[in-house]
Amino acid sequence: MRADRLLAVLALLQAHGKLSSKEIAEKLEVSERTIHRDMQALSVAGIPVYADRGNGGGWSLPEGYRSRLTGMTAGEISSLLFLQASDVVRDLGLAGSTRSAMNKLLSALSPAARRDAEIARERLHVDGAGWRDAGPREAGASLAVVQEAVWASRKLRAMYRSSDGEAAKERLLRPLGLVVKSGIWYVMAIAEPDDEVRTYRVSRMEEARMTDESFERPEGFDLAAAWEASLVRFRDRLPRYDATVLVAASAWSRFGRERFVTVGRQADRGGGWIEAEAEFNTLDSAVGVLLGYGRLAKALAPPELRARVAEEARAVAEAYAEDAE
Repeated sequence: MRADRLLAVLALLQAHGKLSSKEIAEKLEVSERTIHRDMQALSVAGIPVYADRGNGGGWSLPEGYRSRLTGMTAGEISSLLFLQASDVVRDLGLAGSTRSAMNKLLSALSPAARRDAEIARERLHVDGAGWRDAGPREAGASLAVVQEAVWASRKLRAMYRSSDGEAAKERLLRPLGLVVKSGIWYVMAIAEPDDEVRTYRVSRMEEARMTDESFERPEGFDLAAAWEASLVRFRDRLPRYDATVLVAASAWSRFGRERFVTVGRQADRGGGWIEAEAEFNTLDSAVGVLLGYGRLAKALAPPELRARVAEEARAVAEAYAEDAE
């Protein structure tokens, strides 16, 4: 897109000082005529681009303007990196263009600013996929301290409350990176003394303090890959309840989209019915899902599921009968 290219042109001029139309065109893989049109567009927009004619000439920006461009802070760079995971960018089909523009911008930054950007990329990951039960956005009072410890590679002492409701316990962590998913912040850290990489929900840190002790990050640590691996382990630990169900063909499309159901083997039983192997989270969730389909779904196995659905259906019928009296 042209906006991406104009941003890249400015970044190149900021980094190199002066470039010819040919040099810019080669770097951006466009024609020199395109670059001339881009320079005209920048001038119309009020960007002070200047052309020096003759040998050794080229396009350049005034020194004062170049200095303002190089003044990007680590926070500003991080905010730009967040664009790549924006729902709006994905919805408009611009994820590839935004990623390309960011890469061009980062390549044109000064060495110090580029290092800040690489730190942000290494230690900050945005998971654009949502949880099934995404609640309100939460950060937690300790987020700023955790972020500082991640950026500075300093150990963190935190009173952490686990999900089972037990009292908070002190943890000594080597924080490697922050992850945000559906507005919920997590920190991936090496827990001492067992030296295992674990995931902690920042909002469950009742107290956090950055220590004076620094640490070396594991060589080659990939935050995004580590996060995906943790998700796989999390899903593997989730409860499973296997069942065989019969679903009306008219409701099959809806059943296949159920968020808490994984559909396995299926077969057409004729008469407008489809039999399928289905994996639910628990017995209770299986009962709730099937009841939601009324006469359009039926449990075939196991027997306890059939009995529970029938029991709940009778209770519903009785409740309505009482209302009618």
